Amino acid sequence: MVWIKRSLVFMVLLTCCACSSFKQPGQKIDYYTLEYEPPQVQGIPALPFVLRVERFSVSPLYNTHQIIYRDRSFKRDAYPYEKWRAAPGDLVTYYLSRDFKHLGFFQAVTPYDSRVEPSLILEGSVDEFYERDSEDGWKAVLTVSTVLLAHPEPDVSKRILFQKTFHAVKPCKAKNLTSLSEAMSEAMAEVSAQVIRTTVQHLVK
Repeated sequence: MVWIKRSLVFMVLLTCCACSSFKQPGQKIDYYTLEYEPPQVQGIPALPFVLRVERFSVSPLYNTHQIIYRDRSFKRDAYPYEKWRAAPGDLVTYYLSRDFKHLGFFQAVTPYDSRVEPSLILEGSVDEFYERDSEDGWKAVLTVSTVLLAHPEPDVSKRILFQKTFHAVKPCKAKNLTSLSEAMSEAMAEVSAQVIRTTVQHLVK
């Protein structure tokens, strides 16, 4: 009889513990994004083109919402409870499209899923998008490769207007993810301005 009572007490306690664990909230996830003003590029005439910005692909190392960091060679880790609000490819695609559109020198700038027929297509890849940790502090690393294509252009030799890789490394003001987001925003602003200037240089001759 005593054994039965002890078993019942044990089962009640086990049930209470299980219910208590189910009620506990999960770990809160913090989300980060980029914020910067569109670059200013002066003296550009109106250009008779419709630009479509394709959705950029991403290196397998960084094709995730997780915030990736590197603190030693041949090693990549991710923060467990901090993430980017959108994946790196979507962030880069959005901000490049937004910045081209803000300048207003194209007839139109359309997203990758638009049905409007373009005369130019900008496509590419995000090759690096991570936090680099070292003794002298954290840095945001961004590398973007782009290809500008004439469309439609049956002659392959004339279709590619330029292919170029853009790279930016910006220091973080502090060792926290708000500072990383700020530094990555500065890197994106620099890369975006470089892409815009290179595009204009190949169209205005």
